[in-house]
Amino acid sequence: MTQFDTAKAFFEACETGKGWDGCTPFCHEGAGFACQADALAEITTLAAYAEWMKGLLTPVPDGRYVLTAFAFDEARGTAVASAVFHGTHSGPGGPVAPTGQAVASDYAYVMRFDGQKIAHMTKIWNDVQALRELGWA
Repeated sequence: MTQFDTAKAFFEACETGKGWDGCTPFCHEGAGFACQADALAEITTLAAYAEWMKGLLTPVPDGRYVLTAFAFDEARGTAVASAVFHGTHSGPGGPVAPTGQAVASDYAYVMRFDGQKIAHMTKIWNDVQALRELGWA
């Protein structure tokens, strides 16, 4: 499996709520995570982020992504994916009772490799806009 294939498999596993168990084969143990968004400020590992994504699909059970681009920079050992997350707060959980409001939120993943596995991922995302659309802020 190439690094590009690994990045695509990780993206699919993470975005469909497979949690850390589903993402582990593609990542180094202790892989780092960063995001300049208050909603994810406390999350510093890719394992914790994968579990957060899994948990998001409880209040937003129809959560899904539409991939807009996927590229690999071989010289830097980095994959970049951009997508739009779509879903409606119709399930239990979240900061408030189900709002019935929908979200369409743009985001990007920058996945840095060490060897054949992801060592660190940065998420680029406007959490304030997304939370407002869901009625959570």
